[in-house]
Amino acid sequence: MNVFVGNKLKKLRKSEDLSQEQVANSLRVSQSTYARIERGESSSWASHINTICEVFKISPEDLIKEEDKEENNNLNGTFIINQLSDKVIEQYEARIKELKKVIKDLKRKRDL
Repeated sequence: MNVFVGNKLKKLRKSEDLSQEQVANSLRVSQSTYARIERGESSSWASHINTICEVFKISPEDLIKEEDKEENNNLNGTFIINQLSDKVIEQYEARIKELKKVIKDLKRKRDL
């Protein structure tokens, strides 16, 4: 797990164009400590997981899930997001319909 997370951290750091020292400073550890984390020689990443996730703008699940599963999850995630978006739109449309009825009833009562 340490090697897996270390490799993932290295990819994330490079994709953000950050140096080991910059990430180490964010984690408040030395550059050599962070280098050991990236090489998989240390499990101290676990005690810094929240800060790591903030630095790279990911969830803890994203940090520890496998790459090939990640690609499938991205496809599934897109599908789920689309489904959720459609559901939210339906709910808002139903709520708008309800509010229009309330407005109509209020106007009718006002005119009495």
